[in-house]
Amino acid sequence: MTDAAAVSPAAHGARTLLAVLRLSTDYLGAHGSESPRLDAEVLAARGLGLRRIDLYLQFDRPLDEPELSIVRELVRRRASGEPVAYITGEREFFSRTFSVSPAVLIPRPETETLIDEVVRWWRARPASSGRVLDLGTGSGCIAVTLAAELPDAMVTAVDASPPALAVAATNAVRHDVADRVAFVAGDWCAALQPGERFDAVVSNPPYITTDEMGTLPRDVEAHEPHLALDGGEDGLGCYRALMHELPQVLSPGGLVVLEVDPRRAVAVAAMLDDALPGATSTTLADLAGTPRCVVAVAIA
Repeated sequence: MTDAAAVSPAAHGARTLLAVLRLSTDYLGAHGSESPRLDAEVLAARGLGLRRIDLYLQFDRPLDEPELSIVRELVRRRASGEPVAYITGEREFFSRTFSVSPAVLIPRPETETLIDEVVRWWRARPASSGRVLDLGTGSGCIAVTLAAELPDAMVTAVDASPPALAVAATNAVRHDVADRVAFVAGDWCAALQPGERFDAVVSNPPYITTDEMGTLPRDVEAHEPHLALDGGEDGLGCYRALMHELPQVLSPGGLVVLEVDPRRAVAVAAMLDDALPGATSTTLADLAGTPRCVVAVAIA
């Protein structure tokens, strides 16, 4: 059986939605998908203009050839290794839907650990207003989510990639926070105005070593932006740049939350302690119990 025939439900005489989903699931599973049924459902829903939940109410629905062609093409793209998020142009993060493109890293659920910590700290502080800095914003999922969760916060989001900033700005509009999120093109804190200070500084920097880049899953290595992944020879290059600049941009008593590779959490914590004398860093685990963020509060 050729790949074209395998992708085509019509080639098997199958035209109901349920049969298409079963064939798509088998095909994606044979081509490396780790969640073939989920991928098949998401792509079928996208191709047919349905919500995923609607699929379950229409299993017996016959699909005509134009509908089959649309679903077939989406499944083919996924089978070739293209991430579902890039095919659909969307990804869920912190119960919100974000636009994504190959210009930005696809938001991961682990990053929600960072959001939880900033929101917890912010709501416990005496002042409700203040400024947040998101360095390397990518899709803007962190900056936009924090602006949505903290209605009195003003957020500045920095990224070296203009195409990434365009995606992030779209997400700010999508979630009605464009008036409180400023997007700045540049390299880390060098893009900021001299003397600017922030109550919270957050970042999910690149932390894959250059040698590890070639060992990443096919979907990631071939499709996601290397600028947002490659952290240099030891995976810590971007953290060093951040540590050098943190004392100049963090307000006294301010919060720092950095997402990390679990294998390098101890190293990043030590770097943060050196950068902020008097502060003591801690490590937060994600829902899977994996060290995910390093956190510190500067002395007031």
